[in-house]
Amino acid sequence: MNDPTPRLILASASPRRRELLDQIGVAHSVLPADIPEIPRPGEPPEAYVRRIAAEKSLAVWEAQSSGLAVLAADTEVVLDGEIFGKPQNFEHAAWMLARLSGREHRVLSAVSLRAEGQHWEALSLSTVEFRALTPAEIAAYWASGEPQGKAGAYAIQGRGARFIRHIAGSYSGVMGLPLYETAELLGRVGFG
Repeated sequence: MNDPTPRLILASASPRRRELLDQIGVAHSVLPADIPEIPRPGEPPEAYVRRIAAEKSLAVWEAQSSGLAVLAADTEVVLDGEIFGKPQNFEHAAWMLARLSGREHRVLSAVSLRAEGQHWEALSLSTVEFRALTPAEIAAYWASGEPQGKAGAYAIQGRGARFIRHIAGSYSGVMGLPLYETAELLGRVGFG
């Protein structure tokens, strides 16, 4: 995966996803997808992340004319069957982090790849356990700016790592792009 010429469009503005693709040597350009990320009534979390990733890749596939492969992903934090999304403000982030405090939650990352008129997808499931958090820690974490724009109001690759007692699954999946699943999909269209 060391070809320096982009043959892939990443349908995401996430710097973490760009870094992860760089990590495995996949040259890419970026064209973020602009789609509403709203769960449908009664939609299970697994179906939701798959749908959002697929809608992102389709939107960019239809918007570009280069014929390059399009990769999209969606990552969500789920606790007690509830999709947390990204915090809207401090109160929302504090509510999320207080709920995650001392508990185990799931992180779902769906990956969607479109190339040559075909569509492939994969789903990564990880389990993350937080230690107990104090209100002061939550407020200080919010003040750092890191929780803003992050699913579940935390970043495993940043300061949020100090809250994590245990992880089972894909570290890169919790970051936002599960590299094993991504590499497997990219292998189907000649990245390797």
